[in-house]
Amino acid sequence: MAPLLSVENLSVAFGRPDAAKPVLRGVSFAVQPGEVAAIVGESGSGKSVTALSVMRLIGREGGRVTGGRMIFRPNDAEAVDLAALEEPRLRAMRGRDMAMIFQEPMTSLNPIQTIGKQLAEVLVLHRGLSAAMATEEARRMLDRVHMTEPARRLTQYPHELSGGMRQRVMIGMALLCRPRLLIADEPTTALDVTVQAQIVALMREMQQETGTAILFISHDLALVSQVASRIIVMRQGEVVEDASREALLARPRVAYTRTLLDAAPRPGQDGPAPAPRGTAPVLSVRGLGKSFATSRGPVHAVHDVSFDLHEGETLALIGESGCGKSTTARAVMRLIEPTAGRIEIGGRDVTRLGPRAMRPVRREIQMVFQDPYASLNPRLSAFELVTEPLAIHEPRMKREERRARAEALLQRVRLPPDSLQRYPHQFSGGQRQRLCIARALSLNPRILVADEAVSALDVSVQMQVVGLLRELQESLGLSCLFISHDIGVVERISHRVAVMRAGRIVEMATARQILEQPQQAYTRELIAAVPRLAIPPAAAPATLPVLTPG
Repeated sequence: MAPLLSVENLSVAFGRPDAAKPVLRGVSFAVQPGEVAAIVGESGSGKSVTALSVMRLIGREGGRVTGGRMIFRPNDAEAVDLAALEEPRLRAMRGRDMAMIFQEPMTSLNPIQTIGKQLAEVLVLHRGLSAAMATEEARRMLDRVHMTEPARRLTQYPHELSGGMRQRVMIGMALLCRPRLLIADEPTTALDVTVQAQIVALMREMQQETGTAILFISHDLALVSQVASRIIVMRQGEVVEDASREALLARPRVAYTRTLLDAAPRPGQDGPAPAPRGTAPVLSVRGLGKSFATSRGPVHAVHDVSFDLHEGETLALIGESGCGKSTTARAVMRLIEPTAGRIEIGGRDVTRLGPRAMRPVRREIQMVFQDPYASLNPRLSAFELVTEPLAIHEPRMKREERRARAEALLQRVRLPPDSLQRYPHQFSGGQRQRLCIARALSLNPRILVADEAVSALDVSVQMQVVGLLRELQESLGLSCLFISHDIGVVERISHRVAVMRAGRIVEMATARQILEQPQQAYTRELIAAVPRLAIPPAAAPATLPVLTPG
């Protein structure tokens, strides 16, 4: 059978033609009809560039195809070279014959249009439906992707939905026209483990209905080992290995692949030693509550949350999407005003401090946000972004000193020094997250609030960042409130774990106790949903297998 997609010696470069920087060099692979092929590799290896090139969207990111072919068969009687196809034909094919689920659903959806309008637009453009028919079909699609209250969701805007809901919208939008090829670029990166399992099961269900082939891009090798029939490994813009998942997981041919497999989280790995307890916590939260006013009455996002964080300790908050983790973090940072409770930083009550009084306190507590692209000013260079806190809090520091600090911080988070003059859109998702971590560390804070700080990073860089945080704790006594859905990372870095559900802490203990002897059924469900790196049986199906908890 002829491949659905055949990429042959694809090369892509960024920058002006006279100073072009090659990013992809001679990339070749094929995707068969109905197959699930995965592309894995470190952040910046070229995974997303490859996906955007296949969709011919790379020009909008400042890149261009400089060589090679991308032969796509939208139907059995036709084959086209996507690299040479004219733009009007491409526009007609995108969404109808091939579609893409992007890495960051919040920045991929139009913030000023309702969900219903964005879904209906696809059907009006590609299937010629009337507005009323398209809206009804959009409602049916939201129901098929198991969205609660689909009729109401049509009238809502992206910011009113959780990360898991937005990703369901993206999947529904991509599958509205039953494309032959679906490119899923990190479709579960920002999702907790239970929602991740639901999304992967949903993609499997929809694929079985439509027969769509999937090119699945991810840095999560444990997940890839359970969803893909073939794995393509990329490094520095090149394909270094391409094999069935059985052969690659059992007998990797190149050392780089073995390094990726070794870095994948495994249950029972060594966590940090118990943190020394000081005489007083650096952060104390008592009875924290946060409610939001809506047209249907107040919504209690966080209710009666209490915990202490000690010097040199990492306390992890885990729980499903929408359980109140990020709201708790933002309330602690005083980015949103708590409606109840008390927050003490370094023994000082900061619950009711005004903006001027909070300014010196913010030197002590810094935050790494969940969405790196949305939290970086696109008009500032990496140097300006990393040193912005220094410009605010240490205005007399000379530019040369700020530059030296920025270079040292980039080196610590494994970004090259020449990154200083680049802008956020010129970094990969994982590189942008490392840039956010460098910015948060610029003032040497006592407390770091990390809201999914490593969710966008590949497994090897996760190890580096987790190692960095542990090193900072040992050398500086840094304390960390670590919010994550990745229980494998939580096990590596956390001294204690607090489990949140419906805005409350339902269980809190040492990391070892939570992971080995959870007391609550909800905690046991979270741990059971974690995908494990596993070598599948020899006769693997070409479609997405069901995720087996544990």
